[in-house]
Amino acid sequence: MIYDYKLNDKAIYLPKAEPEIIVIPKMSYILIEGEGSPDASEFSERVEALYAIAYAIRMSYKTENVPKGYFEFKVFPLEGIWDLIDYSKGAEDKRNYKYTLMIRQPEFVDLAVFDYYKNVAAKKKKTNSFISEVGFRALEEGSCCQMMHIGPFAEESKSFEIMETAVKNLGFERKSKLHKEIYLSDPRKTAPEKMKTVLRFEVIHPQK
Repeated sequence: MIYDYKLNDKAIYLPKAEPEIIVIPKMSYILIEGEGSPDASEFSERVEALYAIAYAIRMSYKTENVPKGYFEFKVFPLEGIWDLIDYSKGAEDKRNYKYTLMIRQPEFVDLAVFDYYKNVAAKKKKTNSFISEVGFRALEEGSCCQMMHIGPFAEESKSFEIMETAVKNLGFERKSKLHKEIYLSDPRKTAPEKMKTVLRFEVIHPQK
């Protein structure tokens, strides 16, 4: 049976359209950092680099170098941690964005597996120079507030306001201005008002 994050990790990837507190465990990711507008070609090329490696690992069972413990899985969705280069400029200017894009990897993927299939992807996608910038590491988000945002990216601020109010009411504080987005819809095929994006940020208990 194929491992499907929508079934096996429903709490992490399919939250309700209202805020909740959840503990996110340590998980491994392939990831790449960048700056500037998500509308820029460099952003798309970074996304392409991640997927090139993710699918090389996904299809590794058809090669002579099948990773130990391999199991079939559905490729995890693209995720992004977002920040600003200059906080004095705010978020209106997309060129002021700083981001880390990532795709989660199943448990059998270690550094050796990643390195091998990163090379496989690089040979197949020779025109994408960003593949060389992709790294591999484990991240543990811990206690977070998250909710499903349904609608265009431009209206995410409304959901974040709801989340921040809920966090205060539940006795938590937002840890930093960083936030994560998990993209469950393809903007090329989905109407803006139907887009589904998981919004998440880390929280802490206030110091007593």
